[in-house]
Amino acid sequence: MSISPNVPSPQDSYHYENTGTPRWITVLFGVLFVALAATAFWGYTSETRLSQDLAKTQDQNKTLAAQLAQANSSLADLKGHIEVTEQKVGMTQSELAQARSRAESIRKEQQASAQKFNSQLTEVQKNSTSAQKFNSQLTEVQKNSEEKIGAVATDLGGAKKDLESTRSDLEATKGKLERMQGDEGVMSGLIARNHDDLEDLKRRGDRNYYEFTVARTKTAQRVGPVQLSLNKVDPKKNKYTMTVFVDDRSIEKKDKTAGEPVQFYVKGGRGASPYEVVVFDVGKNQITGYLSTPKDAGSAATAAPAVAPAAKP
Repeated sequence: MSISPNVPSPQDSYHYENTGTPRWITVLFGVLFVALAATAFWGYTSETRLSQDLAKTQDQNKTLAAQLAQANSSLADLKGHIEVTEQKVGMTQSELAQARSRAESIRKEQQASAQKFNSQLTEVQKNSTSAQKFNSQLTEVQKNSEEKIGAVATDLGGAKKDLESTRSDLEATKGKLERMQGDEGVMSGLIARNHDDLEDLKRRGDRNYYEFTVARTKTAQRVGPVQLSLNKVDPKKNKYTMTVFVDDRSIEKKDKTAGEPVQFYVKGGRGASPYEVVVFDVGKNQITGYLSTPKDAGSAATAAPAVAPAAKP
């Protein structure tokens, strides 16, 4: 029995049936599936890493996690559709284009979500760095403040000790100093016997003190608000005679003894404390001592012109 040339052979019929679904479609779906799986794996890895880095920003991550979950769900749905579609023999080019479009849309959504998440992560890290820097500066300021406060407290403690020491010294000195009746019949202030005692009186600050050494010359010497002229000395008896020039007048003080308060009043000073001259030492041609004046005297006294009588031999 011969076979008609118009009737296809069994081999041709088999070849024709197998060419119904092109191989490139199957390969394309395989590649697409791998790409989608890789995209899903990349999205899952990114989500896990960023979730670990931003454990303290869970409120911000909730929205993104929901978006990623939605994308994963879409991928799962698409995967299921692809698996079902692969089993269909008559898949059209239009359906394949729709699958590609959907896959591209999902990829873009994941990229946008990842970019947004990275932006939020950068902002959080930036804020964290700024907070750390501020805390560091605040710690430094607090440290400097504590050091300065400690230094001030130390200085105050030292000043307090110095003040207490000075007060103790003054109290001890007060016991050494004494009061005497001056040549004007007025009880004097505390009397200093030497330079150290005078320094103690100055620290007390009760009166104004002017230390001097006046030589025996023809010209008077200014001492504070007055002028003094030494007329005569007797070192053996510790006596001296001097003239005080004040308020355009001269006051002679004869035969005064070392340590004796020599008192005089200035213009308008009656009823107030007198000025006092106390001599420590009577030398051969000079005397050493101090002038004390009341605190409220100021510069009221006016020294007379420096004209002294001729020195006596």
